Amino acid sequence: MLKKLLLAATLLALLCAGALPARAQEKLRLAWAGFSPTNSPSWVIEEKKLLQKQGVQPEIIAINASPTVLQALLANEIDAASISVTTLTSSRLAGADAIMIAGVVPTFVDHIVSLSSITAVEQLKGKTGGVNRLGSTSDLGLRLALKKLGIDPDKDTKIIPTGGTAERLAALSKGITQFTIIPEPFLTQAEKLGLRNFYNISDLKIPFWWNGILSREATVKAKRPLLLKLLRALVEAIYIIKTDKEYAKALFKKNLGVADPDGLERAYKDYSNAFPEIPYPNPEGVKTMLDDLAPKNPKAAAADPNSYVDMSLIRELDSSGFIRQLYKK
Repeated sequence: MLKKLLLAATLLALLCAGALPARAQEKLRLAWAGFSPTNSPSWVIEEKKLLQKQGVQPEIIAINASPTVLQALLANEIDAASISVTTLTSSRLAGADAIMIAGVVPTFVDHIVSLSSITAVEQLKGKTGGVNRLGSTSDLGLRLALKKLGIDPDKDTKIIPTGGTAERLAALSKGITQFTIIPEPFLTQAEKLGLRNFYNISDLKIPFWWNGILSREATVKAKRPLLLKLLRALVEAIYIIKTDKEYAKALFKKNLGVADPDGLERAYKDYSNAFPEIPYPNPEGVKTMLDDLAPKNPKAAAADPNSYVDMSLIRELDSSGFIRQLYKK
């Protein structure tokens, strides 16, 4: 009788143990906007399951526009966002607590493309340039580049919105515009249309966070260990891109629908050089944006770029030795 009771108790214990749910994985939602190699670290995180191996179940979401991503972030629908500093500054100037916790692309990885007849900077004067939308990253990048080259974009040129990459190339081919701003891997397409790869804007090294990881100050306080895992995955994703060219090019091809080998090679060169090994969100990339807004926005003129970034998470990751070990330094 005693043996039967012990057996029954053992079976009951096993059944109860089996009924208990497994320890729930941490969950993280990350959104990105824009089909560009700037977002390729997010693609690597997803494809290589870099968060899953840290015990995190991610949901990585593509959203059409950065403002929509920002709305989701501020509504706590996502934990982090892969977008540009333009979205960060506009939100903080409006009173939001958005904060950059990692810097991914620290300058404009774009090219000025022009009609073949334009061979010198001075020839851009009196011409019309095309951008995606006025106020967009492409608009700012073109204007800042022109200023660096000694051209006043407001007085010497006319800048108009012509749409995405394909639409900008079409406007240029039709003569609606005479120059535009285009990223790799689309330059080969432009050259095949008889257009000129006029100037590589990245050579100007304008400090600007074309892409970074944003979160909220409240989220950093509440979920710091989770965000550290995200940044650990980000650093590893950048390492993979920098050290595995063929994989990175295949990833670009898959996500961008570009099969041109030369374009993919040039895109890899541009972006692998741009991605930092240690993605500190330095305030200089924010200051450029605030300085551009300052003449028309007193809040931007008075803003401290240091308050727009949180360097502490990358600093903690850097201090742990993880990044040095990854690159074997």
